[in-house]
Amino acid sequence: MRVNVWRRRRISGGQPGGPGAAGPAGRGPGIGPGGQLAGGSINPPETADDQGISTLRWPMSKDDGLHQGIRNPDVPGTKDAPAPGGHHQVVSKARYEKELARLQTELVRMQEWVVHQGLRVMVIFEGRDTAGKGGTIKRITERLNARYCRVVALGTPNERERSQWYFQRYVAHLPAAGEIVLFDRSWYNRAGVERVMGFCTAEEHEEFFRTCPQLERALVRSGIIVIKYWLSLSDEEQERRFTERINNPGKRWKLSPMDLEARARWVDYAEAKDEMFSYTDIKEAPWHVVDADDKKAARLNIISHLLEIVPYEAVPHEAVELPERQRRAYQRPPIDSQTWVPSRYVVR
Repeated sequence: MRVNVWRRRRISGGQPGGPGAAGPAGRGPGIGPGGQLAGGSINPPETADDQGISTLRWPMSKDDGLHQGIRNPDVPGTKDAPAPGGHHQVVSKARYEKELARLQTELVRMQEWVVHQGLRVMVIFEGRDTAGKGGTIKRITERLNARYCRVVALGTPNERERSQWYFQRYVAHLPAAGEIVLFDRSWYNRAGVERVMGFCTAEEHEEFFRTCPQLERALVRSGIIVIKYWLSLSDEEQERRFTERINNPGKRWKLSPMDLEARARWVDYAEAKDEMFSYTDIKEAPWHVVDADDKKAARLNIISHLLEIVPYEAVPHEAVELPERQRRAYQRPPIDSQTWVPSRYVVR
């Protein structure tokens, strides 16, 4: 089995093997990879050198791009190959719209079943900046009933929210019976941007990895269907999309100073993502990695996968008959008494 080797500084201070050291020599209850309870600290198995740098060794998954020749955009130099567990279906750009419409119709059927059965579904979208999370969410929600499907895209927490339990502002948006909630980024901000940019302390970062797997297990036990997608993007494609945003006035609003800083810290984010997966890729709520270099293909792949994960059946509908229009005497006001929007366009 291949082994993924990566390095990071300790979460806890102290000398290697000492009371404050990370790893099995640390003190107090901890959570191991995938969130399992373990003795010692929260850190994964590691060996330490004399500079306080730890080498972490994890079994390499098929999603890291170095297994079975599969290309992962996050890992340069890997090869193109069909995704695990299936074969490519080549769809032309013209056919893409028809296939998208077909899948969106299935999403409507799925939502009807979710409402009918009172299911609770939450879908988390994470990934690199410009990976296409927002565009995918738009295609998912385009034909759905907004009363039962909503998008959660929280901004920077305010002072009051910073004083709360970290997960509190996200928990408030969990689905009720019959609802589908799509998170455009989520509590995983703590494992990514907050860790890389220094917006949280080492203790807060460590506590996140203690709590997150257990919280997600609790959500699943309560009956919530938890689905997590990571949209993976290559360095070259992200650069192309950033350049497009810079030069396109219609997309420039999407570009923030934080995005540019994240680009400058590409490797730091890759390291943070690998660490996040090592703790939170649990069997109850696994991460599903999507090759997002092709936005249109990624949308189709995600929607088709979502339809496979959420069990649904056709909801029986009563036959509908259109009633006759009411007819009675009534004098309408003059049409020019209303303020009309100018008809500047006519579509033929």
